[in-house]
Amino acid sequence: MAKFKKKGGKGTPGISTASLPDIIFMLLFFFMVTTTMREATLLVRITPPQATEVQKLEKKSLVDYIYIGPPQRKALGTDSRIQLNDQFAEVKDIREFIELGRSQRDESEKQLITTSLKVDKETKMGIVTDVKQELREVGAFKINYSTAKKQDSKK
Repeated sequence: MAKFKKKGGKGTPGISTASLPDIIFMLLFFFMVTTTMREATLLVRITPPQATEVQKLEKKSLVDYIYIGPPQRKALGTDSRIQLNDQFAEVKDIREFIELGRSQRDESEKQLITTSLKVDKETKMGIVTDVKQELREVGAFKINYSTAKKQDSKK
């Protein structure tokens, strides 16, 4: 009589990793598309004031931001300071900042540029007025104040 051998001891087959690179690249592409990059590292503390009538800016690529508030680090003082891009600046530096922003854009977009002031709610108006005066002298008349939307307490 013939002997039959049992095929025992065999486990489940290994998992195929052929599609693993595809999955990894799909996840990488998803995170690259959905992630937004911060334009400037904040050196000043900004707690925006609250407002009831708020509008969103249409085209954020046409916005130049000026940050005004107390420095993040106490070693730099407690008085409000101006931040342009990633560095502290003085009021006199605003002219160069605005002209640089204009030179980097097309001629058709120059009239649409908005200067957005992100100001801490505890900042004195003197420094804000100085910034607005300098913007007026440069010809940057389109100014926006960034605020937080006030939450309605009635529910």
